Amino acid sequence: MVGTPNATTTDSLYGGAVSLRQPARGYRVNVDAVLLAAFAAQGRAAQHAIDLGAGVGSVALGVHHLGAATRFALVEREPELLALAGENAAHAAMDARLYCVDLAQGLPRELQQCADLVVSNPPFFDPAHTRSSQEPGKSRARFGDLTPFLTAAAAAVSGPRARVVFVYPSRELNRFLSKAEQVHLIAKRMRFVHADLQSAARVALIELRRAQPGGLEIMPPLFEWSKKGVRSPELARLLLGHANAVTTASGRK
Repeated sequence: MVGTPNATTTDSLYGGAVSLRQPARGYRVNVDAVLLAAFAAQGRAAQHAIDLGAGVGSVALGVHHLGAATRFALVEREPELLALAGENAAHAAMDARLYCVDLAQGLPRELQQCADLVVSNPPFFDPAHTRSSQEPGKSRARFGDLTPFLTAAAAAVSGPRARVVFVYPSRELNRFLSKAEQVHLIAKRMRFVHADLQSAARVALIELRRAQPGGLEIMPPLFEWSKKGVRSPELARLLLGHANAVTTASGRK
């Protein structure tokens, strides 16, 4: 029987439209989940979406709230988090199936070549090169090998029109793109997120496909803060669930 952590909080996203339970300590849902869901929602709506490393389901909840997918598979190796993801999905009336899987062991056969959208907020830090957090929950969520996530994403997509969407630190973008190309995933759309106008990019939002190299669209940057303590108008809209407010570099919405 899958258990849930003793200490949890109930929090909300999108101005209270979506609620979720999550552990009171350890890794907590942050703005990256909202940014990733919004970026994924700016493409063609999906019939079947897979969230790799779903945690408590925050990215999938966002994609569902924004109407960007119909059915979901939530893949997470930590049973306690997956139990909370199941509760959160049920509360949101999502059509979702849960898979307690360590992606290092491979993607379940029934999830292979079945998705037209894959989303992932994977571990950001390679434990071989970075000191891990002293909090076990944060360490497991944020430190790990990227390769299993990309390999699983490549195995999950159903064809050349299927989209794979990741968020990843911009300073590690070269490593990300190199590893993605090794599993035949090519970046086709990208957006950099900056804390403010003076700051270097913090993370990159990346859409990949099984395709020939070339044709990469770099979208205008997203700035999180207008000034200290004041969110940018765009981030404020995204936090309220207005995912399609962004105009791309090519002028389409």
